[in-house]
Amino acid sequence: MKYDISKQKAPAMPRLGTGTELVKLLLTQVSKDMREPIVPMIFPVLGAHLSGVEFQYPDLSWKEPCGMMANLVAESGGNKGQLSNLVEALCRDFRSHDDEELKKLIEWQKQMKTKSANKEKPVRPEVAFWFPPADVTNAAFIQNAMACESLGGRTQYLNMPEVEMADRMCGGHRQISQMMRNIYDRQRMGALRATADGVTGNPLMRVNMTISSTPFASRKFYKNDLFNGTFGRMVFSYKARTGRDGRIPRQGRYDDAFLKKVDEYLVRLDICKGRFVIRQLNNLIDRLAQDMATLADLVDDDVLWDMSKRALVTAWKAGCILWVLNSQQWTTAMGTLVEWLVYHDIWSKVQLFEDLLKEGDKGLSEAKGGVKNMLESLPDTFSVAQLEALRVEMGKDKDAGQQLRTWVHRGFITHSNQTGLYSKTQEYLNRNK
Repeated sequence: MKYDISKQKAPAMPRLGTGTELVKLLLTQVSKDMREPIVPMIFPVLGAHLSGVEFQYPDLSWKEPCGMMANLVAESGGNKGQLSNLVEALCRDFRSHDDEELKKLIEWQKQMKTKSANKEKPVRPEVAFWFPPADVTNAAFIQNAMACESLGGRTQYLNMPEVEMADRMCGGHRQISQMMRNIYDRQRMGALRATADGVTGNPLMRVNMTISSTPFASRKFYKNDLFNGTFGRMVFSYKARTGRDGRIPRQGRYDDAFLKKVDEYLVRLDICKGRFVIRQLNNLIDRLAQDMATLADLVDDDVLWDMSKRALVTAWKAGCILWVLNSQQWTTAMGTLVEWLVYHDIWSKVQLFEDLLKEGDKGLSEAKGGVKNMLESLPDTFSVAQLEALRVEMGKDKDAGQQLRTWVHRGFITHSNQTGLYSKTQEYLNRNK
């Protein structure tokens, strides 16, 4: 594997080369300690600038760059607030649009107050906010989704400084799971109200979202949704606690020159319309899917495999965004960044939730020490008993039969009928040098 996600240190982000210029530009305004954690958070914001465009996933389905949700996790005082500064720089056009929409509402409210009870009231104007406030009620959220759909099919983007704000948006924590699954899958989310003041509708959920939280708040918020599809649909970017160096991190200034450069890239997103197939990206995702299956087989973990499937989709959407930003040209550096996004997401989830990810004898927590390539822990030639002992040591069941059959099928090992031993293949050894 290109990245080792078993270690406490995060996989190092690759060098940002050709095709990733906007990412590189944005990071100039972020303190050094936050640059890698903040990169996955950039793409939901950028994806909200794309409307009227679809890309073909390797499974031949067409997907919009919406349904992108990412959660930045760091300790209290870990500089998570820098995300909001970056968001504001990227969403100035959203703010301008929303200010005009707000003026329409204010004028309507004024007219309502001037009309007496026996006079006909003015009809509420249909307004759509592209960047609604983080503190939004479920009714307002549904109503805005309806307006965004009828007024051009725009994606609304939300940035929540605290993960608990999602409860209010969804109408309570019990509704979190269904809402987030519908957002990710771009499904309809209906609301039926019996009162005249209630909001009734069944809008298509075109939503991108970023959330900030501490590790404690994250574990508390997601602990009951680890296996119902909610958890896997959220990208996590974890900044581990660092040492006490006594230095105050430096941020950027977001001056006019910087904002002008940013706008030159954003316009490429705004004008992109139609359907596209990015073959180089799809080939990469096909290869990464094989890598994820290989990793899951080496670790013998179904939870890891399930997490990786949606990590691939979200990273693929990031690749689509990079392609548009690079004038619809693909580069090796873009592919390298997409690959890192997959591993960083999975690493973050393992670091934050390892002990909670339990699913029979196939869960991450059952394997003491987390994600661990068991074949790497065995000698080049080993017996069944050695693998059985290793499985017991890691908290798994003793039976190694299925794992051995999988490794043989994958070409990782061969079996000697003469000695009864298993040996790592040269292909496997070369791959893992």
